Amino acid sequence: MKIAIMSDTHDNIWRLMDAMPHLQNASAILHCGDLISPFVVVKLMEGVGNIPVHVVWGNNDGDKKVIADKAGKYSNIELHGEFADLEIDGLRIAMNHYPEIGNSLAYSGKYHLVCFGHNHQASLEQVNDTLLVNPGEVMGLYGRSTMVLFDTKTHQVEWIELWNEEA
Repeated sequence: MKIAIMSDTHDNIWRLMDAMPHLQNASAILHCGDLISPFVVVKLMEGVGNIPVHVVWGNNDGDKKVIADKAGKYSNIELHGEFADLEIDGLRIAMNHYPEIGNSLAYSGKYHLVCFGHNHQASLEQVNDTLLVNPGEVMGLYGRSTMVLFDTKTHQVEWIELWNEEA
């Protein structure tokens, strides 16, 4: 099973549309926060069909009530608040927005996979038996737009570069 992991969209629907073919081929989608506006939820959900989507809040998510209202129109999206504790394909997965919390969760040893965002810096670290992943940013603020596909059987990470200003 492939899980798409993304973060920090920051209203960049053009990069979100670039991500859509990868999202559509995933079995689940994790968004680590900073969607920002309600229209991003609509674009995301219209594009992915019935694929389950899990979202945690970031520090810049705007009108959470309106985002939640928009998300409520779709049965396959779950807004988890600040933290998500998931089980997908037999794996324990934690998701939040902040690196400090992500690091602590990884070192707790309770999870197979921990995902976070916030600093817009793509990173991958093995912490004992836990894989700690920051998929980078969809937004592209720092000249690169990335996401991750994670294979639940092999635990392999595939980096997807949606855009690179140097390319």
